[in-house]
Formats: sequence, structure tokens, C-alpha cells
Amino acid sequence: MVAGQGTPATALLAKRKIVHRTHPYDIDPGASNYGALVAAALGVPPERVFKSLVTDVDGALTVAVVPVTGELDLKALAAAVGGKRAALADRSVAERATGYVRGGISPLGQRKRLPTVLDSSALDFPTVYVSAGRRGLQLELAPADLVALTDARTAPVAAR
Repeated sequence: MVAGQGTPATALLAKRKIVHRTHPYDIDPGASNYGALVAAALGVPPERVFKSLVTDVDGALTVAVVPVTGELDLKALAAAVGGKRAALADRSVAERATGYVRGGISPLGQRKRLPTVLDSSALDFPTVYVSAGRRGLQLELAPADLVALTDARTAPVAAR
């Protein structure tokens, strides 16, 4: 890892001795189709790059990790955690709860560990890419390690 790239997410991986790689990239955070641009910058298929979305399911914050190629199916997310209604959380609420800024929210090393649902498509790949906890840096790790570290459940929560 390059000096200055440490985040709570990378610190967690190092502490737990989890095999991973970091991948820096340089993209304007305001660009439309940001996730697809990240995948292109990294030279990987976009279905292997996942975004972390903080949601509110029946009043409880929950993280959904879905491919950048699609949208989150809010009804499927609510069902996956035994809830009735899900909505995206307010940006400031998401940033406060995770300790990360939008565009750099990692499912790992959050300020408050939130229930997490990983889209089951992640299990189709040997490794997936998620935010390392800041804009411009992705983590590559095995989906099984992501599930173990976040205590995530897997379910088809991406709208295809």
C-alpha cells in the first residue's frame, strides 16, 4: 500500500490479515455514471465493482452492496432483512453513521457497524471491488472475506 492511502477499511484488512489489493484511480466525483468510469479506469468488468449504499429499513440503517451496473431494488432489500419498507438514507446520516464521505463509503471499517446485505451476484467472482473508504481508492478482495468481515447476508438485491 502506498503511504497516505490508509483508511479504517484498509486498517481492518491489515489487522485481520485478509488478502486484498488496493487500486487507486482518478475520476471526478461529480461525473455521471461514476461506477462505470471507476471500472473502466481499473480495467475490470463493471459487474465486479460494487457500490455501498446506506439505506433506512423500517427505521434502521442498513448497508446494501450492489454492482455499479445496476440500481438497488429497495423492496428486495427490505425483504432480505425482514423489513417492510426501505429507502435510501439521507447523505448526512449516511456519512455520520459510516465515518466516510459519499462516493467513498466502504462496507468495511465503518464508524458504526451496520447490518449489511451483499448482492448475491458478488459470489460469481473470485474477487470484487469495493470502496476502500475514500474517493479514488478501491479494494479488491474475495467476496467470502467481505461477507465474513461485515457479517453480511447475501441476497439478490440489485435491480437488473
